[in-house]
Amino acid sequence: METANRKEIDNLLKELGQTCDTGFAFALHIRFTRPNILYRTYPEPWIEEYSEKGMMMDDPVVLWGMQHEGIVRWEDLDDPKGVLEGAKAHGLRNGLTCAVLENGSRSISGFTRSTQPFSEAEAQELLEMTGQLHNLTAGLSDL
Repeated sequence: METANRKEIDNLLKELGQTCDTGFAFALHIRFTRPNILYRTYPEPWIEEYSEKGMMMDDPVVLWGMQHEGIVRWEDLDDPKGVLEGAKAHGLRNGLTCAVLENGSRSISGFTRSTQPFSEAEAQELLEMTGQLHNLTAGLSDL
């Protein structure tokens, strides 16, 4: 990877770490149901529970992101299997998801923070960052 791209990716991830104090995740360049790159900063106990229970197939965030582009707030999603409730139990609140589709490749991101919900301007900025990371990581296999 070009050093300039790596530096830009690192800067975006650092900025997100400051904005999203309870974590964020990127599933970049999803083909069929697998991302080429998966990057998560959510609390490890939540990541373990999510993985052990195979929640991806029931996750309303993932389902929405596979069918749409744009932005959705977690509170606006139906959660029949309680995945988002489980996330809340691990401190993941004020969730927001972005999805982009470019050149036949889809990326989905999730953002959380402990303070207040993301404003509309912040949501747009997070969507732009998702698009930037999608483009910067085209052709890569890890961050």
